[in-house]
Amino acid sequence: MDKLQNKLHKIWPPLLLMACLVGLWHYAVITTETVIFPTPQQVLDGTMELARDGTLWQHIGASLKRVATGFMLAVLVAVPLGLWMGRVGAVYDTLNPVFQILRPISPIAWIPLAILWFGVGDVSPVFLIFLSAVFPIIVQTAHGVHTIEKRYLDAAVNFGVSRRKMFRQVVVPAVLPDILVGMRISLGVAWLVVVAAEMIVRSSGLGFMIIDARNAGNRYDLVIAAMVIIGIIGLLLDVGMRRLEGLNSVRWRYGR
Repeated sequence: MDKLQNKLHKIWPPLLLMACLVGLWHYAVITTETVIFPTPQQVLDGTMELARDGTLWQHIGASLKRVATGFMLAVLVAVPLGLWMGRVGAVYDTLNPVFQILRPISPIAWIPLAILWFGVGDVSPVFLIFLSAVFPIIVQTAHGVHTIEKRYLDAAVNFGVSRRKMFRQVVVPAVLPDILVGMRISLGVAWLVVVAAEMIVRSSGLGFMIIDARNAGNRYDLVIAAMVIIGIIGLLLDVGMRRLEGLNSVRWRYGR
């Protein structure tokens, strides 16, 4: 009962705030009598229209598939590379300056090159999502290796633990919380980038839905609907990553 009450105490303030914002949105549209910006009801009607004919689910599925592909490729590349950089000083000194130069470059700046290299199909947005996700995981993983307490490594050496076993049983468990932090940051950035990346594709995705709705008779109700859906899915993805941080093998690093 107490747990339920605690959850309700955490949930109702943001729900109340969102209800107030929706009410303010409706009031502003009605008061200004604008014919461009839709009311919340019009956005809901437009969303239900796309949901009934299946178009909405196709766009959501396409975006999630692209993000999942680009993000998983980034994890497969970034985690081993970050661990290697963290353990071998020469590798870190060689690669880190290159990554620090590439990391601040917005993935959006790569769009012309992505189109030139991969065309306007699914590969271009996956490439842009990969670029947006790979660097935060590399940097956070390498940082996690560098912050491992030396006494853990010294204890393993004193017990005669082999390098491979120490890497598997000491280094990786110690770095796992940092890896998940990097993954959480990267997933948020990847979901942010997918909207811009999908504006260059031809037929599907929430980013394409925004451009298509604007071009199809200025359907701004569908534009706002896509924006709201993007925000809700982003929240759910973040909640999912926070759940992973609650695993027993990870949460020791976060206190509460």
